[in-house]
Amino acid sequence: QVQLVESGGGLVESGGSLRLSCAASGSFFRIDSMGWYRQAPGNQRELVATITSGGLTRYADSVKGRFTVSRDNAKNAVYLQMNSLKLGDTAVYYCHAVDCGGYGCNTNWGQGTQVTVSS
Repeated sequence: QVQLVESGGGLVESGGSLRLSCAASGSFFRIDSMGWYRQAPGNQRELVATITSGGLTRYADSVKGRFTVSRDNAKNAVYLQMNSLKLGDTAVYYCHAVDCGGYGCNTNWGQGTQVTVSS
């Protein structure tokens, strides 16, 4: 069982920056992929950025060049640096982690943190 605790959301003006953090704890063998998804009202949850344990990253086209995902494997933590925020970035951001072991792989989600970008 993996618990994901997010922090760092809030209210920011358009063009501003925020940094999200997420730490994994609990009982697991290893964490493979970690990352962030978001869901705006009326929309489906969508990928924002992911990063493997080896550092390979993947970004949604809408955030490329503005957001940076990173992780600290020793702390089982993942971060999302968000710069040049736009109104369209307003959403609940969810931390995502896949833990794997002899039991297979499990997908885990955090409780979500609200990011609101104002004009």
